Amino acid sequence: MSILVYIEQSEGKIKKTGLEVVSFASALAAKTGEGDVVAVALGTISNDELAAVGSAGASKVLHCSDARLDAGVILAHASAIAQAFAKVGSKTLIMAKSSLGDAVAARLAVKLNAGLVSNVVELPNTDSGFKVKRSIFTGKAFAETELTTENKILAIKKNSVDLKTDGGSAAVESLEVTLSESDFNSKITATERATGEVLLPEADIVVSGGRGMKGPENWGMLEEMAKTLGAATGCSKPVSDIGWRPHHEHVGQTGVKVAPSLYIAIGISGAIQHLAGVNSSKCIVVINKDPEAPFFKAADYGIVGDAFEVVPKLTEALKAEL
Repeated sequence: MSILVYIEQSEGKIKKTGLEVVSFASALAAKTGEGDVVAVALGTISNDELAAVGSAGASKVLHCSDARLDAGVILAHASAIAQAFAKVGSKTLIMAKSSLGDAVAARLAVKLNAGLVSNVVELPNTDSGFKVKRSIFTGKAFAETELTTENKILAIKKNSVDLKTDGGSAAVESLEVTLSESDFNSKITATERATGEVLLPEADIVVSGGRGMKGPENWGMLEEMAKTLGAATGCSKPVSDIGWRPHHEHVGQTGVKVAPSLYIAIGISGAIQHLAGVNSSKCIVVINKDPEAPFFKAADYGIVGDAFEVVPKLTEALKAEL
């Protein structure tokens, strides 16, 4: 019996979270002896891009190339994945927790009569039943949830999985599904994407600034550091509120919640609302001239100093190393 994995794509490229969930499924298959890992991909994607998913542990990719699925219409995606689930004869579906994944997972839970656990952070405990650890309260605590249904859906939290890259090439097979007009009752008429070299929700490294930057004219040194690291730029809520930076860069409880491998906070005091949006980061570095800034309590590394002195020197050091 195979584990089915739903991998998301954007503009024909498999997202990093797609490879993460395949890696998770591969580790789960090895732990439970549940068989191989089969991925399902929807929309316009090249065979070479799909075959590369094998590096994360998938033996096969089922591809429904219907171009209508490019837009991420929720009902249509749920219908297509449900048909793939039946075709494979799987009992377990793995997917990423994301804006699209959350909506699709909820509908699939009904379609498949499946138990659903979201924000999963590690492999389930199968010693006695099927118990899953998940992140709750914006990453401040964990809960253990037991699934007792025959069909199970796990939505994996970003950056909670060690990415596997030593696999081979996956076989790519065409997937024919039946999609009705009702699957497309809702239509996406326009999509406004955040601009920039690296988009904040997908970034593995984020360089973020606060009011300590003193004005929008000083953001150049943060952008230079971000470019050096291949990072996205973010900001605190007050910075976006006063118009120094665009609102799509606002990181926090009421903005974008991020979970990068590295989060660098520069001139941000660390209000609880901001921390709620970044506390799932694997490593947090804080640069602030106030040694009493609350952010230091959440930091893995801290530099007490003037950002206008520290950041240029740090960027030059990074350029020398990278």
